[in-house]
Order: sequence, then structure tokens, then C-alpha cells
Amino acid sequence: MTEIAAKPARWYYDPTVIIAAGCLVAVVSFGARATMGLFTYPISEAHQWHRETYGFAMAIQNLGWGIFQPIAGGFADKYGTPRVLVVGAGIYAVGIALMPFSDTPGLMYLTGGLIAGIGIATASFTLVMAAFGRLVPPEKRSWAFGIATAAGSLGQFIFAPLGQAFIAAFGWETALILIGGLVLLIIPLAIPLGAKGAVPDASPTPAQATMTLREAVAKAFGHSSYVLLTAGFFVCGFQIAFVTIHLPAYLIEHGISTWLAASSIAIVGIFNVIGSYSAGIIGGRYSKAYSLSAIYLLRSLVVVLFISFPISPATTILFTASLGLLWLSTVPFTMGLVAVMFGTRYVATLYGFVFLSHQLGSFFGVWLGGRFHDIYGSYDPVWWMSIALGIFAAAVNWPIREQRAPAFAS
Repeated sequence: MTEIAAKPARWYYDPTVIIAAGCLVAVVSFGARATMGLFTYPISEAHQWHRETYGFAMAIQNLGWGIFQPIAGGFADKYGTPRVLVVGAGIYAVGIALMPFSDTPGLMYLTGGLIAGIGIATASFTLVMAAFGRLVPPEKRSWAFGIATAAGSLGQFIFAPLGQAFIAAFGWETALILIGGLVLLIIPLAIPLGAKGAVPDASPTPAQATMTLREAVAKAFGHSSYVLLTAGFFVCGFQIAFVTIHLPAYLIEHGISTWLAASSIAIVGIFNVIGSYSAGIIGGRYSKAYSLSAIYLLRSLVVVLFISFPISPATTILFTASLGLLWLSTVPFTMGLVAVMFGTRYVATLYGFVFLSHQLGSFFGVWLGGRFHDIYGSYDPVWWMSIALGIFAAAVNWPIREQRAPAFAS
């Protein structure tokens, strides 16, 4: 009887290649998104729009991203991460590349808002983290989530000055087309993420094996810790989106140079590489819920100090560096808590709903930033809202129970 030799694993399914490819997807996906704040001023000036107009387009982008994230997660859980990333990269690139041709608010809401938002959801580093969760052992998941988040921040560091260089060299219209083209790099990078997970869940149960996606979602929303986690993540979205879109314009209004204003987002990104990676390590050793509470309180403190002193290059650098350490460091803890409570079978979908709350917060952070600026001529009201919300988020994350939800444990 002749034995059939097993096919050798393809080189791009090597664990090192998978991690590297996933991190590069995060670099490109989040990096392109992080450049959107650089276009607030030039697009508003070119079309003579109120600040709220472009801000509302970005608010729609964030909302579209949030609404389609659980849908994209469901497709990834069912059909595989690479297929979803490939489709998403195409949609994302088209949305960004059409922004220069959107000379009315309605068109900008459609292209830079809805289409780009759907593209980000289906080409996001959230899907990369979900894939990592299925491909690495449970004891290393927090680390994997941290390194994926750190890669997204590295993209912010790379793309922010690159986007400003494109604007300076070619104008904002061509810059957007070039950034859209770079998004297409996600397509080849998605292939290694199709590897089959060889690591079982830390504690698989019969309940998880027979549970449908709809049942999993319903049972998750019946779990109080999941609801609290979702409520707290709204605040993260509010704070991050407001800063990403409006901080460069805020700094320019206070006499900071255009280059430092653009670089402020890059500074946040590079320091968040440290913050996110550290969060991944901390999440594997200490309480994720308590760590989230600490991060939100520290964010509020950093913002209070920033707006309490005159804006200068020195305070700008100190603020962005400090905020960077706290920027996306919430993500490894949040994704980690979802995996702990519900396992990894539907992790992309269940995290997607938590992320929808994040993006609802992003919608209000971006939109109210522009709206209140037009009404009051200042961003100060939204800064103070951000401070108050940070205290709220710290309070709701504290009682979260870091253990398997009963419906998923029996």
C-alpha cells in the first residue's frame, strides 16, 4: 500500500511571514486613514466650505466604518480574512481616489465618507487581529494583538509625513490619488492570512461548537461585561477621531507651523508603537479591565494639561508624545477581553460590534468638532467633552469581569 506524502506548507504560511504580512496590512490600512486630517484645511479652503462640511464627511466615514465592521467580521469568520481584505482594499482605494473629484458636499459625503468608510471596515487591522487570534496560542494572543496595533500606529507615523510631502509636492488632489494607490498594496499582503489556524481555543466547549453566529451575538449582548466594554469603547472613538481630524487645524490656528501640525499625528503614531506593544505585553500579565480604566483617566489628564497652558511647539510635542502612549493601547485590551469572554470562533464579529460603538463615538467626535468650531469659533467645548467622557469610560470599564461568559463556558 502506497502512502501519499503530505503537501509541504507554502512558504507564505510560515508564522513569521503571516505576522509580518498582517502587520504590513495594518501599516497601510491605518496609515492611509491617519492622513485624512491633513486634508481638513486644504479641502475646506479650496471649496470654501465650512469646517463642519469636511468634518461631517469624515464623520460619515467613521460611521460607515463602524456599521460595516461587524458585517466584514462576519464575512471574515465565514469566508476567510484574505478575501474580505482584497475586496475591502479595492473599495477603500476607490473612495480615497475619488475625493479630489468630489466638488460638492454630497459627493464628498459619498466618496470620502461612505465608500471610504466601507473600504476601511473591510480592509481594517481589526480583521488582521482576528486572524492572529485564530493563528497564535492563547497565551500569546495579547502580544499578537499588541503588535498588530503597534503596526497600525507605525503606519500613522509613516503615512502622516508622507501624505504632507505628497501635498507639498503635488497638491492635495494628486496626494489623495497617490494614497489611494498605496492602499492597493493590501491585496498581495492579504494572502498569507489565509493560513488555517492550527491552535485550538484555550477552552473549547460544546456550547461554542454548536452556537450559530446569531445566537453568539444575542448571548454576547446579554452579558453585562460586554455591554460595559462596548459603552467604554464609544469614548475611545470620540477622542481619537476628534484628534486625528481636527488637531492639525487646531494647531495651525494657534500659530503652530503646518509641518509640525502635520507631524503631530506622526508623533502620536510613533509613540503609540511603544504604547500598543507595551499594552499587548501588559494585557497578558495584568487585568485588562483595570488597564483600560487607567488609560482613559490618563487621557483626560493629558488633555487637561494641554489646553491649560499656551500652545507652543514644546507643549505640542509633549502632548502628542504623551497621548501617543495612550492612543490605541486600548485596542489589545479590548480585543483581548472579547476573546477571553467568548473565545475566538466569532471574535471578528463580536469585536466588530464593540468597534461599531467606537465608530459611533468617532462620528460624534469628528462632527461635533467641526460643528462647535463653526458655532463658537473654538474647539475648546469638544476638548472638555473629551475629558468628561474619559472619566465616564474609566468608570464603566472598572467592573468588567475578565472571565468566560457563562453561555460560552458550558
